[in-house]
Amino acid sequence: MKLVRGAWKILVGIKDALVLAAMLLFFGMLFAVLAARPSPTTIKDGALVLDLKGQIVEQPSEVDPFASLGGRAPVREYRLRDVVRLLDKARTDDRVKVVVLDLGSFAGGYPAALTEVADAIRAVRDGADGKGGKPVLAYATAYTDSGYRLAANASEIWMNPMGGTLFTGPGGSQLYYKGLIDRLGVNAHIYRVGKYKSFVEPYTRADQSPEAKQAAGALQSVIFDQWKAQIAKARPKAQFQPMLDAPDAVIAGAGGDIAKANLQAGIVDKLAERIDFDKRVGQLAGTDAKKPAGNFNTINYDAYLAANPLRSSGDQIGVLTVAGDITDGKAGPGSAGGDTISKALLDGLAKKNLKALVVRIDSPGGSALASEKIRTAILEAKARKLPVVISMGSLAASGGYWVATAGDTIFAEPTTITGSIGIFGIIPTFENTLAKIGVTSDGVKSTPLSGQPDVLGGTNAETDRLLQSAIEHGYAQFIGRVAKARKMTPERVNEIAQGRVWDGGTARQLGLVDRFGTLDDAIAEAAKRAGLKADAVQAVYLEKEPGWLGKLATQFRGGGDDEDDADGDVFARIGADHKAILARALGDMQRLTRSSSIQAKCLECVGMGPVAAPAASDLRLIDLLFAKFAS
Repeated sequence: MKLVRGAWKILVGIKDALVLAAMLLFFGMLFAVLAARPSPTTIKDGALVLDLKGQIVEQPSEVDPFASLGGRAPVREYRLRDVVRLLDKARTDDRVKVVVLDLGSFAGGYPAALTEVADAIRAVRDGADGKGGKPVLAYATAYTDSGYRLAANASEIWMNPMGGTLFTGPGGSQLYYKGLIDRLGVNAHIYRVGKYKSFVEPYTRADQSPEAKQAAGALQSVIFDQWKAQIAKARPKAQFQPMLDAPDAVIAGAGGDIAKANLQAGIVDKLAERIDFDKRVGQLAGTDAKKPAGNFNTINYDAYLAANPLRSSGDQIGVLTVAGDITDGKAGPGSAGGDTISKALLDGLAKKNLKALVVRIDSPGGSALASEKIRTAILEAKARKLPVVISMGSLAASGGYWVATAGDTIFAEPTTITGSIGIFGIIPTFENTLAKIGVTSDGVKSTPLSGQPDVLGGTNAETDRLLQSAIEHGYAQFIGRVAKARKMTPERVNEIAQGRVWDGGTARQLGLVDRFGTLDDAIAEAAKRAGLKADAVQAVYLEKEPGWLGKLATQFRGGGDDEDDADGDVFARIGADHKAILARALGDMQRLTRSSSIQAKCLECVGMGPVAAPAASDLRLIDLLFAKFAS
């Protein structure tokens, strides 16, 4: 009995210790949130620091509060409209003496988003009508194409002398899995319409089809030309073209010193260590003599964001955000769950006094069923006589464009990726895989569709014909919706559809887009259509606020000392690309096995922006694979 009582006391002690540890962790995290919560009264004169350790996105995904417990915090995502709003505020805020762009760990963004941020940076630099601007200083060890797109608009571009910037331009290799799938015995049944609908090609080919290569090349050419034009406008004296045409010759001419070559070409203004850059900022923003050398008065991004909330008075314009992959059912922020978004809109129509609706789309598409569910909810707003304006962000392709057909007018940016009007379905079966290990299947079937589609025994001819017919019917629906919305004939829409992606400028010429403009322009148009003054309305975002745990996790998201956050040179970035390749391959395999409905999605969209941050569990798997390959 003494032994039993002793064991019981030990168990009770362990339980009490665990409860105590949990309580300490809870109150510790609660204290951290309260302590870190910015107060509008704390904003003092200094430098507004945009230390962009992550990606610029339309809608940040909700942070898993336990994701960082494994030692890796997820990459931070900065909301596009927040970054632009703060830069616009800094332009006229006397407390902001200088804006600092820390771009060493910037993970990029889609072209349209980068253009909007770059324009806001240049407005700070140049001021109103080119007068009364403020200094904007940028620093990095090595700038990426995306990072330099922002830095080019700074007053001074600084770089570490041990670093160096190389421009790569859009494009690169796409992984194709036909050989692997055949070797594994997987039979990928593909049903599609649209000769340019290349999303399924990685599973059906060992290389890129001529049609896909043509469409991707045309899109990349336009996007890259726009990038070069924007850089030339922001920094007209920089000789960056030789770095694009013959970088090896330029670098060799500088004795292999990439940073020196960048300086000679006027791509950067100053080569210096971080402490020298910080001292320069201190000259403009002020310093604290009691702190170590290199300090300067800082205005924290999150504190400044809290001190400058959205307008909360005036007539209400609803803004519905469709961001990320369009999926069936419910989904959190950063992913467009059909049920979640349609409910948010219907609740907004019922509970708020909306005068108009703006639908902000930043999506490569996804489930056709979910896209139609969102479109139907938007039609409910039109049934209530609300003007509906579509605002396309960085991309509004395939299922994203399906949703856009519900609007009265469509805004886009010249670099918006859109179109990709086409649909497909994928069903993998594993009869050949099982046969390799001596497993077969058999059974009694009462109809041609009994047990179909059979992932163990394969599909039959009747099922293949039926599913292909359903895909063709879905494509006809897509074409019909576009034709009606854009006042075209179905034959004309079919000519410019076929799954092909377009840049915003070409899409406008084709009639898929009405006007160029940002989200603010779309809100102003919605106000005008509702008979309101644009400067007297407030935007009401119809989206679910993250819970307190999500807000807590956001406090710790990114910006840590993780090795992937480090500001590295050219070789460090190559190493980071290795993990990005594995992340892409993992995502491709998941798409093959998880596609559960007819899809309207764009493949080219994936390669034009930042690599989506993988889930914490995927990160651990990638680390294991990377370690295996590296060894």
